[in-house]
Amino acid sequence: METTRQLKIARLLQKELSSIFLGVARNFQGVIITTTKVRVSPDLSVARVYLSIFPSERGAELLAQINEKSASIRHDLAGRTRFQLRVVPELSFFLDDSLDYIEHIDELLK
Repeated sequence: METTRQLKIARLLQKELSSIFLGVARNFQGVIITTTKVRVSPDLSVARVYLSIFPSERGAELLAQINEKSASIRHDLAGRTRFQLRVVPELSFFLDDSLDYIEHIDELLK
């Protein structure tokens, strides 16, 4: 069970990462990157960030590029949250494929 502090930090990180990815997605034509969920560890040192990437065909490729640039993303995040957080957690990015799963289930039901 997550504590209130974990939930507050997760919401803050999700909001700030969404605005960072909005700027990053402008470099890629026709790509939408959405931060769907952020989970913070109990000691607030690691954050698992789940991303939804549209179109999903380019998801793995873009996720690899995002993981390569995680240090610069963390640096940008530290600049945005410098008055709210003392230490910015390490970021781990994962692909959230729940929308693809829902679409697959809908196709099976039809």
